[in-house]
Amino acid sequence: MNLDPEKLDAVAAAVRDAGRYAYERQGAVRRTFKKDGSVLTDVDMAISHSLISRIHDLFPGAAVISEEEETNASRDAEWTFILDPVDGTDVYSQGLPSFAVSLGVLDSERRPVGAYISAPRFGIATEEMMVRLDPGRRPMLNGKEIVLSGDKDRIEEITMSSKAFRYLDFSRYTGKIRVLGSSILHLLAPALFSSIEGCITLSCYVWDMASSHAVIRSLGMDAVFYDGSPVEYDDAFLIEKKALKAPLYAGSDKAREELRRMLPPLR
Repeated sequence: MNLDPEKLDAVAAAVRDAGRYAYERQGAVRRTFKKDGSVLTDVDMAISHSLISRIHDLFPGAAVISEEEETNASRDAEWTFILDPVDGTDVYSQGLPSFAVSLGVLDSERRPVGAYISAPRFGIATEEMMVRLDPGRRPMLNGKEIVLSGDKDRIEEITMSSKAFRYLDFSRYTGKIRVLGSSILHLLAPALFSSIEGCITLSCYVWDMASSHAVIRSLGMDAVFYDGSPVEYDDAFLIEKKALKAPLYAGSDKAREELRRMLPPLR
């Protein structure tokens, strides 16, 4: 079953509207904490409820997996939507701009093939960024096709998480590092910014990467473990919601090889 383009228009609009809602509420958001110490806000829950309901209305047979809610996702669904209502909740709750509403799409073989990402305060020469990748199509940024620029094989600037220094050996790395506070935006950055060539993501859940992973894959890049093995969206990662513990190295083939050479895990 192909996904109806008009229904995908409705999904994209719902994600964009959710991002705008998060923007409007940011100044008065209530910050709480989960049992594991991570940040949760009332906006996360409101967006999660709204988007899950919208997806079920549009695609009754699809599975939905959300960071904030249990949705009883089917292992055999033809399409699976992966929702992070507010990626970068910590920075969002503090008023910083680098947060995103993220919705990824997996096909029946659990390959990341679709993405709808609203980053309403993180635009490029604009005040709003909307990334859209319909399955089988080319990725779009604010309605225009994303075209890679810059030398993506030469690592000079990367994005990574704020805790990476605890786990990686930086003795051979001489480039620049950008820390944004959003795993989705970290992994998306090599596709959007000419001078950012790669990304290293530490422990992450499926909602932290599915949408951006789809976008970079559509542009010929990928994310792999230190030993070069690919990410598999297996039951543990997808259905059981277990985190990937090892670092992931993202970028072009050559960029990933360079990252693994320059920034190995600490022994």
